[in-house]
Amino acid sequence: MRTLNHMRLEFDARPENESFARIAAAAFAVPFNPTMDVLSDIRTAVSEAVTNAIVHAYRERGGVITLSAALLENGVLRLEISDQGCGIPDIPQAMQPFFTTQPEKERSGMGFSVMQSFMDDVQVESEVGKGTTVRMEKRVFEAEVKN
Repeated sequence: MRTLNHMRLEFDARPENESFARIAAAAFAVPFNPTMDVLSDIRTAVSEAVTNAIVHAYRERGGVITLSAALLENGVLRLEISDQGCGIPDIPQAMQPFFTTQPEKERSGMGFSVMQSFMDDVQVESEVGKGTTVRMEKRVFEAEVKN
């Protein structure tokens, strides 16, 4: 599938950069005229993934988060949020609603179920001690059918 546009950002794993990431991802999609609902879905999913990196991967001690986005000719926005944090030892468990690595802080979970509800596809790859990559896809426009 041919890529129509691509971007990559690196930023510090700081709480104030979560809003930057979600706005950047939504702004990247804007030229393709997605609905407001689609933009909201993108912002929410990116927010959850970036917050996971800040809170769970780096334990709020800092690090670097990478956000990549590609718009494919089939009308799909592909997003990747990566960290080099502690990694996830049990991805299926982490993807359960309300699972958290910090129950003492009364967190409502790692947000994977939220990401899944707002995006068309969510995949998680992780290696303990090396980091995590969350890949998400969302259709932002209907591709033209060529006869």
